[in-house]
Amino acid sequence: MPIKRNNPKPRLADSVEHAGIVYLSGQVPNDLTGDITQQTEEVFAKIDALLAASNSDKTRILSAQVWIKNMARDFYAFNAAWENWMPVENSPARAAVEANMARDQVLVEIMVIASQS
Repeated sequence: MPIKRNNPKPRLADSVEHAGIVYLSGQVPNDLTGDITQQTEEVFAKIDALLAASNSDKTRILSAQVWIKNMARDFYAFNAAWENWMPVENSPARAAVEANMARDQVLVEIMVIASQS
């Protein structure tokens, strides 16, 4: 089966498609001035667009990995945004951990694996 690398760059591709599965690279917000809710919603929009470009959507997410800069401060607000975005009947397997980010202003990064339609 062929492997399709979408928008490859020197260190990563935006996503990779193989055998009916799409793997998204970790997504971070472009606007780093917002709070956790604003940054999270921007990341969700990026995920939605990348999944749509790969013939998938958030209801087909199988697994999500979430990195949050400050769990004590932002985990509740992140989960509220997640619950507004993800229909409960489509909840994927998910892990969320606190992590140092590549840039200080990044509050959240999300990587997902989804099936294609």
